[in-house]
Amino acid sequence: MNQTIWKWHFIREAVKESFIKLNPFALWRNPVMLIVEIGSIIATFIFIGNIVKGLPFGFEMQISLWLWLTILFANFAEAFAEKAGKARANSLRQSRSQADAKKLLNEKGDIQIVSASELRKDDVILVSEGEMIPGDGDIIEGTALVDESAITGESAPVIRESGGDRSGVTGGTKVLSGIIRLRITANPGDTFLDRMIGMVEGANRQKTPNEIALEILLIALTVLFITVVAVLPAYAHYMGIAVSVVVLVSLLVCLLPTTIGGLLPAIGIAGMDRLIQHNVIALSGRAVEAAGDVNVVLLDKTGTITLGNRMAYEFLPVHGIEKNAFVKSAVLSSLADETPEGRSIIVLAKKELQVKGKDIRAPHESHFVSFTPQSRMSGIDIDNCKIRKGALDAVEAFIAEQGGSVSDNIRKDVENIARKGDTPLVVAENSKVIGMIRLKDIVKEGISQRIAHLRNMGIRSIMITGDNPLTAASIAAEAGVDDFIAEAKPETKLEAIRKYQDEGYLVAMIGDGTNDAPALAQADVAVAMNAGTQAAREAANMVDLDSSPTKLLEIVEIGKEILITRGALTTFSVANDVSKYFAIVPALFGSVYPVLGVLNIMRLTSPRSAVLSAVVFNALIIPLLIPLALRGVRYRVKSVSALLTRNILIYGLGGLLLPFIGIKLIDLLLIFLHLV
Repeated sequence: MNQTIWKWHFIREAVKESFIKLNPFALWRNPVMLIVEIGSIIATFIFIGNIVKGLPFGFEMQISLWLWLTILFANFAEAFAEKAGKARANSLRQSRSQADAKKLLNEKGDIQIVSASELRKDDVILVSEGEMIPGDGDIIEGTALVDESAITGESAPVIRESGGDRSGVTGGTKVLSGIIRLRITANPGDTFLDRMIGMVEGANRQKTPNEIALEILLIALTVLFITVVAVLPAYAHYMGIAVSVVVLVSLLVCLLPTTIGGLLPAIGIAGMDRLIQHNVIALSGRAVEAAGDVNVVLLDKTGTITLGNRMAYEFLPVHGIEKNAFVKSAVLSSLADETPEGRSIIVLAKKELQVKGKDIRAPHESHFVSFTPQSRMSGIDIDNCKIRKGALDAVEAFIAEQGGSVSDNIRKDVENIARKGDTPLVVAENSKVIGMIRLKDIVKEGISQRIAHLRNMGIRSIMITGDNPLTAASIAAEAGVDDFIAEAKPETKLEAIRKYQDEGYLVAMIGDGTNDAPALAQADVAVAMNAGTQAAREAANMVDLDSSPTKLLEIVEIGKEILITRGALTTFSVANDVSKYFAIVPALFGSVYPVLGVLNIMRLTSPRSAVLSAVVFNALIIPLLIPLALRGVRYRVKSVSALLTRNILIYGLGGLLLPFIGIKLIDLLLIFLHLV
């Protein structure tokens, strides 16, 4: 949990909200705390009645006070977690731009200036350099460098372009360079930022199946203990024991699993907030929980495992051509190539030649030949020298026009590069080939280590791609995935997920393209890249704002942390209650059954001090555990048996021993202060 939220105004607001949540109509969602509130009301009426009747009221007053504090502490835990989310939502609202938008009215390019709030789905707008993007959309024309720091918190700008799986942009981000045409994909109030704020504030946070199951267990225990306490007066009367209503209420509250009952809402809210801190928006609480149990993950290759565009990897001059001379020719032929591949050639050349960008320039009186999808070539004419770079067949046609031909050796070299799964570009100077450039899918940095970590967590990774088997095998080996599926179509991905689900696996899918949408919709945990297409984002139940496939590791770990935290605090709460029985049972029945005195291990001073000490400890333990509920129990890669053993030793044994120490210290303090 971010330390900046631990501020006095933040705590003050949570305290205020704790009193508002005392409303029974608000508290009914937490049945354990609702029963405690009913007990508090009963104890309060008895305390006031004793004052009116002139009877001693000190014990009843203290029990009443600590019962109310028990509820307030539980409310504070939930309110504090909610305030953390709302504070984060307010910071997100500040990123919303109220700038005007340039709406395109027709194909001629006529523009109307409108407010960003007036934009509707399918409107087409123009966004230029230095302008804020006024709404969510897909780029339909152009390429831009976009600053997404307002949304993701990442300072490094990213490239967004039309015609691929990196076309999605989010309202509130800023174009640093370039001009783009954008088709709006969401109406006001339904933008990604609106949905994000709603999720952060908890307005749409539904309880997960595990939360519901745990609440059912708590309700069952509550009903059981109410029944036990309800029959005690008759039994006590039969045995000749005088048991006050306040003591019975105290017994009920100490029997109930109030610790987990008070902290359960905070655990769920804090889990969602921890995902937000990692720049992941969960659109489904079920998905967060399922992430903790995922055992198979399908990773789309392009844009997920690899950078998305093939990059220049190696310069290969033909025999007799000096390498530096070839590299310079390759650079000159790429100056008019604005594609990512063309830019990557210049980047690689700067490393090879050890020069800066300003040193790479064409001679005066040069004529550039720009790259087009039709020509599949780019180049430059310098006096009588014509240099071209492109696909083999395109360059071969150019060479033929110059009266030359491509040798069989060149064709063989090109085939060898392609056979390894890479892309060859041929560079020609006038009528002869002077070399080739190897383009390669670049595996994202750190992906192999993350996949190895997933394997250690028992999660099988499968790369899925439309590439041929040779390319797929090469990338799979470099990334370190457990398996791969090549030449995959959208239906192939869908069938693969269904196959694993039919075998009993929980499947996660990461993707960013429109062709990933069916598989994302089928997967148990579906993570879409924020930079991906609108179709992918709508099909997923999680969106990664950073568009980083390695984020799956954090998602799985947070899912496991939520499950482990819930289990740990449930174990602690049940063990906690067992210890409190050793304080209250001897206090209630010790006078009739002296043999029960052996249970008074803590050697508490009196029955009243025993009951009051147990109630005080029961109240104080909730705020003491709030930091753990909000931060979560850290997940460590261990076997299930090792995790269970650790849980029992720390939270089971700790929950059993801590109350003995705490209740005894409180008993000594109460006696020292003469409060009983």
